[in-house]
Amino acid sequence: MEYVSTSKAPAAIGPYSQAIKAGDFLYASGQIPINPENGEIEATTIADQADRVCRNIGEILSAAGTDYEHVVKTTCFLAEMSDFGAFNAVYEKYFVGKPARSCVAVKQLPRDVLCEVEVVAYLGN
Repeated sequence: MEYVSTSKAPAAIGPYSQAIKAGDFLYASGQIPINPENGEIEATTIADQADRVCRNIGEILSAAGTDYEHVVKTTCFLAEMSDFGAFNAVYEKYFVGKPARSCVAVKQLPRDVLCEVEVVAYLGN
């Protein structure tokens, strides 16, 4: 098992890792739309927050030596299911390989953000 960490994505805001390599897989913790440069949530719309989340995920994938094409599963959390369409419009620009996915609405997310995404990526050939 190997921990993955990068300053190009937000540091964990609790007792967990950004990601862990275990065998042929990378398990990345949920990302929220924090700007890693200043620790702030600057985006206010679901589209802008989803874009920041996806860019944060991209940095973690890169730090682990992989990319979006190797993501096999995502779990997406939305504060409002009414944001589903706008969220998907951003999501599909990054996850073009169409990994398996779950998407649920939740009562509340950390720092009152609109979305959070976690990923599992395959690191093998």
